[in-house]
Amino acid sequence: LEKEEIEAENFSVIRLEHKELGTRRLYCEGAPKLLFTENETNNKKLFGAPNVSDYVKDGIDDYVVNQKTAAVNPHQTGTKAAAHYVLNLAPESKETIYLRFTDKEFNLDENFVEDCEAIFQKRIIEADEFYAEIIPANLSDDEKNVMRQSFAGMLWSKQFYHYIVKDWLGGDSKQPAPPEKRKRGRNSKWTHLYNADVVSMPDKWEYPWYAAWDLAFHCIPLAILDADFAKRQLILMLREWYMHPNGQIPAYEWKFEDVNPPVHAWAALRVYKIEARRGGRADRAFLEKIFHKLLLNFTWWVNRKDFEGNNVFEGGFLGLDNIGIFDRSAPLPLDAQIEQSDGTSWMAMFSLNMLAIALELAKEDKVYEDVASKFFEHFIYIADAMNNIGAEETELWNERDGFYYDVLHLDGKQIPLKMRSMVGLIPLFAVETIEEAWLAELPDFRRRMEWFLEHRPDLTDAIECAQLPGREKRRILAVVNRERLKRVLRVMLSENEFLSDYGIRAVSRWHKSNPYTLRLGSEEYRLDYEPAESRSGSFGGNSNWRGPVWFPVNYLLIESLQKFDFYYGEDFKVEFPTGSGRMLTLWQVSQELEKRLTRIFLKDEEGRRAVYGKIEKFQTNENWRDYILFYEYFHGDNGFGLGASHQTGWTGLIGKILQQIGEYS
Repeated sequence: LEKEEIEAENFSVIRLEHKELGTRRLYCEGAPKLLFTENETNNKKLFGAPNVSDYVKDGIDDYVVNQKTAAVNPHQTGTKAAAHYVLNLAPESKETIYLRFTDKEFNLDENFVEDCEAIFQKRIIEADEFYAEIIPANLSDDEKNVMRQSFAGMLWSKQFYHYIVKDWLGGDSKQPAPPEKRKRGRNSKWTHLYNADVVSMPDKWEYPWYAAWDLAFHCIPLAILDADFAKRQLILMLREWYMHPNGQIPAYEWKFEDVNPPVHAWAALRVYKIEARRGGRADRAFLEKIFHKLLLNFTWWVNRKDFEGNNVFEGGFLGLDNIGIFDRSAPLPLDAQIEQSDGTSWMAMFSLNMLAIALELAKEDKVYEDVASKFFEHFIYIADAMNNIGAEETELWNERDGFYYDVLHLDGKQIPLKMRSMVGLIPLFAVETIEEAWLAELPDFRRRMEWFLEHRPDLTDAIECAQLPGREKRRILAVVNRERLKRVLRVMLSENEFLSDYGIRAVSRWHKSNPYTLRLGSEEYRLDYEPAESRSGSFGGNSNWRGPVWFPVNYLLIESLQKFDFYYGEDFKVEFPTGSGRMLTLWQVSQELEKRLTRIFLKDEEGRRAVYGKIEKFQTNENWRDYILFYEYFHGDNGFGLGASHQTGWTGLIGKILQQIGEYS
């Protein structure tokens, strides 16, 4: 990079020469001062080692912030450069500057600004046309604005991510050697990992690294915007240079070996269906490719996470941070072990997702009927285990409370951890319907299924397992049977428990006055309802699943209710809210939950948005009030945005929800 001398007085130009890209120029209107350094680390400041250049990468910061003029190269060349504008703005005033980066020499005449403006206007028109094809016309202007901004945030969150674990462990040959313990520490078992791709980030401002289970949810709204990109993202996590040789999907940079919920199969099927519905083309090649990769991941789960071989899965962390009383990423006290309701439910869901994919593929290739039968059996064994683990009598379903709990194994005893949390709602995710026409087309699968139902009633009596045809002769597979579904929903849809004006809380509000406590040895463990930021140091205290509303699990709950309705139809109604006497179908309940989630962002009757709470500038200032921040999670009682403020990531699901509202209305 170097400064290019030009005759135009009102411009400064930085010229770039690159062996592959050739020549590029950055034209800077207003003739700002140009600052140049080398793009090299300040070894002297960081490590006490000599610098390779007098002008290191933080020299521009030293020049601007600390007025150290010697920190930048006076010869105005280097591998890093900046245009330094000094603007003196009065309150409420603004100034516009124009910059143009191009591979063409530009004629700096009087049309520079006009030409730049013309480009902006053209791009605005193109964007308007693009979103007009995606956003339902019958949405309100405010709904359209929120939907468009959520989609824009998804696109903005793409980032090139470059992390080669082997190189990181060994250190940079030009830098001081890393501590020896690094070779035995974090990510040391992931030396195959070679990240050099554009990836969807949860929040590339505050969290500029990928997270695998976040990314699966990202791909749902991304499938509306760019189905090809969404498919590439899902496959990327399963590539041999990402997926561990043992079949585990990398979690995230902080700890690749953390165990996240297995939602990749669900996301793949949803993306496949979204593209087929919107574009009229079902990408079977994508579905088949990702299915074979997912078989490896499913095997890892079965072999590595079901330690006792009883089809109940310990799982560990599973993405819900501090939802329990223990740090689930760490060894439990007193050599205890938890049979996880959510871990087992995620695996039941994973089995059904793989079954659904296999059935879809079997429509054209009958070989997949055998595989579908295998996943059908996996589901039955897992679902039965959730309800009764034989001689151990470790039942995750609690008949007295009408709810699912984790069970703690300690000194030969099984202790139900009676916390009313999302852990007890996740069993609802394990539901799938089978069309009668599919069974007619797949006689081998039907024959094996019916044999199993006839000869193993001991495994199927307590669950919904395709025994009876429902609406339009559909069959249903679900961990939660009809009676238990009503009992769980009675708790979930109570405004004194999980139901908030803004969605479903992660922990029941009942715990506000009834905290759960457990004493093990000399230690007491406690869970309270915490609707906002975490007050607990569990899992570092950097996240909170103890009461706020989170979009990913809310979205899965909505989808699950719709699947149940697909089978039960008008014959199944529940009170909404519990105790109100107002009876709704499960489809209607799902729509009510969608509306409550949209209340977080949409203006109320007074023109205020719940997401901004009491921040008056965001609520009333014309420069802020219609620009939406998509937070990480939301206050369980008032919908106020919490956590990372730009985590469009899985909160971008609001765009898909608004699209569904537009289509259904």
